[in-house]
Amino acid sequence: MNRIPLRPIIGDCSRRDHVSVAVDPNPTASMPAPALSALFRILALFNPIDSVGKRSDGRCPNHALPNQQTVDYPNFKLVLVGDGGTGKTTFVKRHLTGEFEKKYEPTIGVEVHPLDFFTNCGKIRFYCWDTAGQEKFGGLRDGYYIHGQCAIIMFDVTARLTYKNVPTWHRDLCRVCENIPIVLCGNKVDVKNRQVKAKQVTFHRKKNLQYYEISAKSNYNFEKPFLYLARKLAGDPNLHFVESPALAPPEVQIDLAAQQQLIRTLFPDK
Repeated sequence: MNRIPLRPIIGDCSRRDHVSVAVDPNPTASMPAPALSALFRILALFNPIDSVGKRSDGRCPNHALPNQQTVDYPNFKLVLVGDGGTGKTTFVKRHLTGEFEKKYEPTIGVEVHPLDFFTNCGKIRFYCWDTAGQEKFGGLRDGYYIHGQCAIIMFDVTARLTYKNVPTWHRDLCRVCENIPIVLCGNKVDVKNRQVKAKQVTFHRKKNLQYYEISAKSNYNFEKPFLYLARKLAGDPNLHFVESPALAPPEVQIDLAAQQQLIRTLFPDK
């Protein structure tokens, strides 16, 4: 099977990350999610045959993404699924840019976005595979799920049919990705004409899934799905998100005396 190349964006998560996808026509079940106890012992499993060892500085190396440089922090493949129009892409873009997309534009195939989070244990990255919800793209989905390490299933609380289809999304995910942490999200809880009431959402109890009611528009429970997944992958219930660190000081130091001399030369009247 051909590898699926990812193009990580280092230091800039405001851009869309376009990828080319090569899928196996006969996909097999993916490998299980890593079951390790410490966050920085979790490695991306895109290249499972590599051996794992420690570097001389005591930090655990990441597996290299195909044809790309390595990154110095854990990264995971997150699969985002659900019916079209449930708000999956809006949810991702809200994390990327902080903006709320009002106009609905259906996702074509799949879009991959790097989502970075800073925790008390350091930085982590989710490569979020935002899949198309329309049925015409259904034949491609298994290829997108391969090697998924965690997942979010999203439905729209204002559209009852999107909740009725949740079992199908869950079944398809579990057929390819075994034993991965999955979060069920009911989106658009800010809308008044809610059709799926909170007490009617019971599927997560049957399948032992975590459930959150969210709003991509109002940022309600905005980061909870990612925090839950990070804790499960790290095996650390005390892991929490922190604010991103301040920008590092500039590497080029300005000679203030030389700058003042230049100003006096250019503007002698000042």
